[in-house]
Formats: sequence, C-alpha cells, structure tokens
Amino acid sequence: MDGFGSSIIVVIVLAILNIFVSPILKIISLPITILTLGLFSFVINAIIIMLCAYFVNGFHVESFWYALLFSLILSFVQSLVGGLSAQS
Repeated sequence: MDGFGSSIIVVIVLAILNIFVSPILKIISLPITILTLGLFSFVINAIIIMLCAYFVNGFHVESFWYALLFSLILSFVQSLVGGLSAQS
C-alpha cells in the first residue's frame, strides 16, 4: 500500500470485483471447487486480489502466493467478523 487513500480505493475495488467478477468465476470453476471440497475458492479470491492489484496503482502484490496468503487471511477475518456479528 502506498497510503491511506490507496487502501480506501483497494477496498472499493475489491468490493466491486467481489460483486461482479467473483460469482462468474465461481460458476465457471464449480466442478473444480467441488473436486477440491471448496478449497479452490481461495484460489478464486487470490485471482480477485491480483485483479485488484492490476487496477489500483498504489496496491502491489508480489506473486500469486502472496495473493493466496492474503486470501486466506481475508477469509479468516471475514469468518471472525461474521461469527461475531451473528452472536449480537
């Protein structure tokens, strides 16, 4: 990240990509996702993160493996936040 402004832009672009591109990729890769028992969804999230890095100038991802790590951490944080908000 280059700064706070670019991080806000990353959040907005990630949200837009998750709304429009992610469902298309999930439908296309449904057989692979079923064979891997859902683990391929982390790869889809990594692809979305790399697309975001392509579109946003201040956001850089070194390699696919860092994007996959980002995807794992993001999924973990989302599940924590979802679990905490469900208890309220």
